[in-house]
Amino acid sequence: MQYYRDGFHPGDPAVVPADRPAPTLLPDSVDVLIVGTGPAGLVLAAQLARFPGITTRIVERRTGPLEMGQADGVACRTIEMFQGFGFAEQLLHEAYWVNETVFWGPAEGRRDHIVRTGRVQDVEDGLSQMPHVIMNQARIHEYLLQAMRNSPTRLAPDYGLEFIDLEVAEDGAHPVTVTLRDVTDDTTRTVRASYVIGCDGARSGVRKAIGRELVGDRANHAWGVMDILASTDFPDIRFKAAIQSAAGGSILLIPREGGHLVRLYVDLGVVTEDNREEIRGMSAEQVAEVANRALHPHSLEVKETVWFSVYEVAQRLTDGFDDVAGRGSDRGPHVFIAGDACHTHSAKAGQGMNVSMQDAFNLGWKLAAVLEGRSDASLLETYSAERQPVAQELIDFDKEWSAMLAGGAVDSASAAEVSDYFVRQGRYTAGVAVRYTPSRLTGTGEHQQLATGFEVGTRFHSAPVVRVADGKRMELGHCAAADGRWRLYAFADAAGTRLEELCEWLVSAEESPVVRHSPKGADLDAVIDVRGIWQRPHADIDFGGLPHLLRPATGRLGLTDYEKAFAPDLKSGPDIFDLRGVSRAEGALVLVRPDQYVAQVLPLDGYAELSAFFADLLTVPAAR
Repeated sequence: MQYYRDGFHPGDPAVVPADRPAPTLLPDSVDVLIVGTGPAGLVLAAQLARFPGITTRIVERRTGPLEMGQADGVACRTIEMFQGFGFAEQLLHEAYWVNETVFWGPAEGRRDHIVRTGRVQDVEDGLSQMPHVIMNQARIHEYLLQAMRNSPTRLAPDYGLEFIDLEVAEDGAHPVTVTLRDVTDDTTRTVRASYVIGCDGARSGVRKAIGRELVGDRANHAWGVMDILASTDFPDIRFKAAIQSAAGGSILLIPREGGHLVRLYVDLGVVTEDNREEIRGMSAEQVAEVANRALHPHSLEVKETVWFSVYEVAQRLTDGFDDVAGRGSDRGPHVFIAGDACHTHSAKAGQGMNVSMQDAFNLGWKLAAVLEGRSDASLLETYSAERQPVAQELIDFDKEWSAMLAGGAVDSASAAEVSDYFVRQGRYTAGVAVRYTPSRLTGTGEHQQLATGFEVGTRFHSAPVVRVADGKRMELGHCAAADGRWRLYAFADAAGTRLEELCEWLVSAEESPVVRHSPKGADLDAVIDVRGIWQRPHADIDFGGLPHLLRPATGRLGLTDYEKAFAPDLKSGPDIFDLRGVSRAEGALVLVRPDQYVAQVLPLDGYAELSAFFADLLTVPAAR
């Protein structure tokens, strides 16, 4: 983490000096209005809060922040993203780590008993530098709210404002007019916005206002979910456990943070029109009785119920994530939806909150690029095109996984099928299976052989390196903040000459994207951040002899950036060139999007391809 670039300031270095006093009242017009302070809304707000030139506000119907959250699973990929927001380490310190998952099924010859049928490592080795963890949704909210408070805009939600309706004009700087109701005095007011994002849940008013519908079916299966403090003789109470009994139904058991709290998803069976009201009306005590039947011969005594709900599984999806996608409109989108507003499913896949936040991360950097003039507005059309297929994959996965967990098991063999399926889907549950298809944002991978471990369209898979300037061992992916910049990771060829020539071309050639797309007077890395990775040990590299691009003067004071050059970490294991299949003879240039996905792999001398790629995405500033 670098700070003091623009001068020393006392106190917590994570608190960025304020650009200007934040307005205490909601302005009449804003660049971005976010509706809803769920996970998607807060990720979007935390990202946009980093841009002082963009006026962002987030409104919430509730009168204060969430205190008890519904979701709890935090996938590896989500923590990789949180690293860019600066609070991953704090989260990892507090959370429960899912190290192993155990499976229980009917005992042979004693079908009224359950026995352990399997145990697997929850996340396969090498899949991510981050673990799978469990953390209350309300705490995730607080981390994001703190990131907003620490930002240069000091962004905070406007609570007690309910979305009523919106209208979109054909033109104007703020074409969306939003009507809000103050829940404390029942008065209404309007706010004009350039862009509105509905992160207001499955009953989204924003979605309804743009004429989108959630389409899908109920699975007609109910589950009780409860966070409890309990005494039990069940031996795996501190392991994530998939439990399937022969007669008592199923339980998905999720240990929670703090060492004592545990969540149970308890199978309540098939829902019909005749029993729907009865099942919905079940108490926490009744659900605990069902859980005890499934756990037999073990028992569980609930000492305190912290949170409880009964819900029916439903998998639903909208056909577009903005107000114009697929409708043949001549104008670009101005209203978007994210998270549960555009896809709903069960909680047992552990992906709802994670996919929702990734929706927002995908959209946030695009909004910032357009509003700051670094990209034209057509970039926003890629949001629905990229995220709607991801949501469809989630729905498909959730249907299979929920069906496998529901209804109990006939015998230990059928219980083993659940374990096998879980292992096969490990990349998906870790959140790293998403692959964006070729588009203007994602290349076709014709040079993939130069870096086989950085697959085009997938998230940038970090690996250990050593920073040249100070010998610090770290993850290469951790140098990428959620700041809207593109990254170029230049892996040196055997001699290092191609990397040096690339660095010279990037700072001197008129067709260089660094030269062409950087605003006049801005730092060299203001739009495109270049990092160099050498093949030699860090002690054999002369920092003072590095290309200027890898030790640039930055900020108001012109201080040297010491965090651009890296070497393999030969002490921790395989070096990054071997680990990620980077060509030692030719090296490779890996282009990474602001949301941490690999956009393209190119040769180090692929100047024309590099220039053409960014020419289609970034604008040329009026004065350079």
